Amino acid sequence: MCANRRIRPHRQNPLTKQPLKQEDFLRVLLKNEREILRYVLVIVPNLSDAQEVVQETAVALWKQIDRYDPALPFAPWACRFAANKAKEHLRKQGRWRGFLDEEVATMLLERRREIQPQLDRRLDPLRDCVSKLPLKSQDVLSRYYFEDRSVQEIAVGLGRTQDAIYKLLQRVRSTLMDCVNQTVHSQEPAS
Repeated sequence: MCANRRIRPHRQNPLTKQPLKQEDFLRVLLKNEREILRYVLVIVPNLSDAQEVVQETAVALWKQIDRYDPALPFAPWACRFAANKAKEHLRKQGRWRGFLDEEVATMLLERRREIQPQLDRRLDPLRDCVSKLPLKSQDVLSRYYFEDRSVQEIAVGLGRTQDAIYKLLQRVRSTLMDCVNQTVHSQEPAS
């Protein structure tokens, strides 16, 4: 995914390298956008700020697309840009200065690279565990995590209290964590 592959230095062979066409760039960017967003969220915890960083990253990628080698994975290349844009964002945002300096941001991104294989192993079990949830729980998860709705919006939309939605999300997260942990543990070879 985003950070667990080493990027080879840029070597351009003008005889063999064909730059991505505009529509191919858009396809590959959209395919990897969520991964890039998850990467940015490691150091930019505010979703709207992180989405802004991803947009700035897309612009930077577009400006440098002639340097991308389509034979290599796109996400690691894009995440290098995203890391720089995220750090730049943190420097500009005075409110984050006391919270997270560039050195800590770099350490967090490095730690994410280290645990990426573990995160990848948990993704399929997570999908399976979500599919086992009651439909109401799946709906609330979808509204909260994928539609970026606030707890207040979800509560109003479902005719429930905010407190009830918070409690439901807490129970669902706990259920998912237990389910994923059990699945991953059952897949590990016995020692």
